[in-house]
Amino acid sequence: MSAEPARKPLFGVGQVSPGRLADTVSDAIAAALFDGRIAPGEALPSEAEIAREFGISKPIAREALRQLTSAGLIMSQQGKVARAKALNGESLERIYGYAVRSSLPRLREANEMRRVIEAGIARLAAERRDPAGLAAMQRGLDEMQTGIGDPAAFTEADVLFHLGLAMATGNSMFRVQMEGMRSVQREVSDMFSRRANRTQADWEATVQRHRDLLGTIRTGDGDGAERAIARHYAAADIASLQVTGKLRVTMDGP
Repeated sequence: MSAEPARKPLFGVGQVSPGRLADTVSDAIAAALFDGRIAPGEALPSEAEIAREFGISKPIAREALRQLTSAGLIMSQQGKVARAKALNGESLERIYGYAVRSSLPRLREANEMRRVIEAGIARLAAERRDPAGLAAMQRGLDEMQTGIGDPAAFTEADVLFHLGLAMATGNSMFRVQMEGMRSVQREVSDMFSRRANRTQADWEATVQRHRDLLGTIRTGDGDGAERAIARHYAAADIASLQVTGKLRVTMDGP
């Protein structure tokens, strides 16, 4: 039987520190994923190949792959080859989702986080105006308009709009962060949309705030984009006062 052909090293790592073998290996593999040496959906080298390239044991290689699976960077199943995943906010979304459903204070903290992050994102989006992001914002806005009166449809359109806002920056890290915050946004948007006293005018005002934000970004007005985000969240704060009592009953108990 012929020997397995030698494969060119993929990860380009130097000497592996004995104190943190699995961490060093997972860092090197993650770097290959982030810089495109391994494309989404592409198979990773086997545990044996990874062990050989790094000069480590197969159990250490297996632990490194386990870490990457936990982080949501690869798909790994027993007996199957590990494959790279597209960079996304799936893991963050789960964490934030657990947090905002746990208590009213955590929901408030998460929404405060969104406000601070999105102010900077809006300014950068106005400066860069990535076409794919602007298109997603427009689709979200159109779907919000047609989804008026339908809380579920309106919420998903709202999520799409804000994801488009992050995409408009051209920064993949902001996109991942916004994907992670979808669970926060869904929780807040859904509760606000289901308020018993929500009128047609209130639905329309929400759509108009998003339309104003998109307008400032299309014209490259960073200051205006930040002001539009501030106005949007100020209105959301007023709405939150209307549902606080309901939230206390639902989330904190009777």
